[in-house]
Amino acid sequence: MKGVVFLGDSELDIRELPKPSAGSGEVVIEMKASGLCGSDLRPYRMPKTEKASPELLHVGGHEPCGVIAEIGPNVTQVKVGDRVMMHHYTGCGACSMCRIGYTQMCLHHHEVYGSTEDGGHQDYLLCPESTCIKMPDALTFEQGAACACGSGTAFHALKRLGISAMDTIAIFGQGPVGASGTLFAKSMGARVIAVDVVPERLELAKKLGADAVVNASDGNSVEAIRQLTHGEGPDATLDATGISQVRNDAVDAVKYWGRVCFVGEGNATKFDVSPQIIHKQLTIYGSWTFSTGGLAEVADFVVERNVPLDDLITQRFQLDQAVEAYELFTGATTGKVLFTWD
Repeated sequence: MKGVVFLGDSELDIRELPKPSAGSGEVVIEMKASGLCGSDLRPYRMPKTEKASPELLHVGGHEPCGVIAEIGPNVTQVKVGDRVMMHHYTGCGACSMCRIGYTQMCLHHHEVYGSTEDGGHQDYLLCPESTCIKMPDALTFEQGAACACGSGTAFHALKRLGISAMDTIAIFGQGPVGASGTLFAKSMGARVIAVDVVPERLELAKKLGADAVVNASDGNSVEAIRQLTHGEGPDATLDATGISQVRNDAVDAVKYWGRVCFVGEGNATKFDVSPQIIHKQLTIYGSWTFSTGGLAEVADFVVERNVPLDDLITQRFQLDQAVEAYELFTGATTGKVLFTWD
């Protein structure tokens, strides 16, 4: 079987690998879809001098979706043939965070599939049964892969913000996470202002239902957002970029008593807390992916609300086209990009 390994310096290797076998409590998933994520670009671009020896590198991809092909001893919750998504973390299983499904926040140690363990960019994936979430019948494999990280991350950030039809929200960044936010916020009834600097991504935001778009490269995005909100600012803002200046824009743009959520990973950011946050009476949230139960929740929401998640997907590739796929994805003009097997 084949698998994709990020070598660094924007290079990758499509390797021949042995097919895994399931041990106790483990399953093997035959992959049907595996999403590309912005966080893949860190190990993809990282200088080779900062990476482990090539033979020690793990298969990339942390948005896996497929069919159970094999189960090991002591597996009781899934069976061969089940359609599943994977929550791409494991922890100790016993601490307070693991017990509520937030294994990525394990108080002792956690593993990340696609980083510290082999991930979804391979024909067959070995993982613990506990990471598998059965898919609703109406959810496609491509939709499941989107839910498994990027779209699910946006959904739960909006939940943290309590978005409803009473709200106007400005979403900064219209990559796969931010664009998912636009799509879900519209499904929740909100008015959405989409902000980006890439024309292709702003056009996608319009297709996904954004009520207004702001090209931040045209000037002062904060002022442009205020002009769209009677001079007051939106009820809520979501930053999906992780860029320091954009995080400040998300704080500055929101109205008094507003809510701000940071979901984009990035470097350190400075705020002038008194004028920017305290005197505006803001509520600030951080949101990091979701729990195992949260993955099931977003999948159910997509099916029950008939969310057109397919509109988010702009390109599909086969695994042996991985070089081309990541060369395109790193250009930051796409929506959701997937590897598919059927």
